[in-house]
Amino acid sequence: MAKSPDIRVQHGEERRLLLAALREPASIVRLPPRELDLTLRVARRARLLGRLARGVRDANLLSRLPQVAQDALVGAQAICDSRARVARWELNRIAWALRDETDLPLVALKGSAYLLADLPNAAGRLFADVDLLVPEETLPRVESRLAACGWRAAELTPYDENYYRVWTHELPPMTHVEREVEVDLHHNVLMRTARLRPDARLLLAEARRVEGSRFAVLAPVDMVLHAMAHLFYGGEMDDALRELVDIDDLLRHFAACEPGFWDRFWPRAMQLDLACPAFYGLRYAHGLLGTPVPSAVLEASRGAAPSGPVLSLMDRLVPEALFPQHPDAHRRRAVLARLALLARSHWVRMPPLLLARHLAYKLYVRHFGRGLPDSDQPAADAN
Repeated sequence: MAKSPDIRVQHGEERRLLLAALREPASIVRLPPRELDLTLRVARRARLLGRLARGVRDANLLSRLPQVAQDALVGAQAICDSRARVARWELNRIAWALRDETDLPLVALKGSAYLLADLPNAAGRLFADVDLLVPEETLPRVESRLAACGWRAAELTPYDENYYRVWTHELPPMTHVEREVEVDLHHNVLMRTARLRPDARLLLAEARRVEGSRFAVLAPVDMVLHAMAHLFYGGEMDDALRELVDIDDLLRHFAACEPGFWDRFWPRAMQLDLACPAFYGLRYAHGLLGTPVPSAVLEASRGAAPSGPVLSLMDRLVPEALFPQHPDAHRRRAVLARLALLARSHWVRMPPLLLARHLAYKLYVRHFGRGLPDSDQPAADAN
């Protein structure tokens, strides 16, 4: 395995403690009360308290913690277990709603996929919604069937409706009227307007059916590549550290359990046009979390690296944006880093003229509180 790249992180106490807890959850039993309290608070902010609880529980060390810390970890695990049950039931109801569509591929993505495939990072994970990938030509009938069974899309302006249907890789989110769980229907893993153009047909062709389930999940390499694309091309960085931890967990698991995983990894990243997010995903998982990556794979990934100045800037911004803020002392640098990466995510997802038009429209709406008269026609510049 290769030596970790030299990624400089401005370590505050909270970052040092959280990194140590993520790398070795059992280490928190040796912390003095003040540091233990800070670790738990920061882990909660990062939505990783359930994962920390899982690690301590697996090591049979929960009883060695103070009662208040035990209560926090047990409570976090209970919330994660409850969310997992909700996600499983929602998947069950989706399968019921689409019971007559027996020829329709239904591929679960992200957290739903981790849950269905019983992957290590599913335990202790907070589930927020259900993400599905289906062939683009089947979207109308899937949307219609779900709508007939109680899922509804929020009312959007004509501009935002077209934004989803013409520019992005998904339909407007649908929420069930009774259970209030959101379902996101995807036809690809990146926006239509993005600079990278992965072929969803390749993803669907390699998807693996989950035994005893109506659903499939992406092939192991594709699952990791999707996680990397979502982190570095998805936009918001609110749950960025949790997503990097997912990448770390997936890489460790598939490297150990999936024969030939690393041999297929980089060729598949190139085939799917996801080499750039794969480079970043490997670099920061390896550099920050110590993920074992073969030297040959890291060497191959350098072909997708940006120019020196851009990489240097990313090495400053990404670690700063990944970590949650200190609960008692916010860092202005972290806010600026997240804003810079949000701007970058827009830049790589839209061509310049389309991005300028989109941002101008959003600024107009924010300032005047209403859309433009012709806001129902945003697609002219999309191609």
